[in-house]
Amino acid sequence: MNYVTGEMIRILREKNNMTQRQLAEKLNVSDKTVSKWETGRGLPDISILADLAAALNISVAELLAGECVENENRSSNMKKASFYVCPICGNIICTVGKGAFSCCGILLPPLEAEEGETDKEHEISVETIDNEYYVSVSHDMKKSHFLSFFAYATAGTVQMVKLYPEQNAEARFAKRGHGYIYAFCNRHGLYRMRI
Repeated sequence: MNYVTGEMIRILREKNNMTQRQLAEKLNVSDKTVSKWETGRGLPDISILADLAAALNISVAELLAGECVENENRSSNMKKASFYVCPICGNIICTVGKGAFSCCGILLPPLEAEEGETDKEHEISVETIDNEYYVSVSHDMKKSHFLSFFAYATAGTVQMVKLYPEQNAEARFAKRGHGYIYAFCNRHGLYRMRI
């Protein structure tokens, strides 16, 4: 497990225009204690990590990961949704923008979607049938290699269909306008196409 670094505390303290003394007062510790953390001669006790994160305007997960994540999608355009998938349990997290999320003790990175020319196995096919998009991929659906989900994101909505091994790699979505169709392969990652 990662633990907060003194360098991270210093960077965040300075970013928040705080002195060591001001941070110490918020945490009910001495400024010498904060100095020790920042110079690597001590670590904050786990019991004050939540208060430390709050004082530095960051989540505990970000503090422990050693990096700040800023949501650049403040307008909440769902076409800019981010997806996170736990490699251990398969949990899927869909967010309006980037953030810091963990599952099964792992800090999850946002998935980066490949777009454009892909191999035949990951090529997304979209047909319009009865005012719906019928989405399919010619992909094996074995327990060791399969598509985990399809998603359709427009400016205002994200629709998602969870897929499982041994079923067909296909889904239907109500047409909502321009956006992206996503497909996630458990081995090769996230793919998308503009529609």
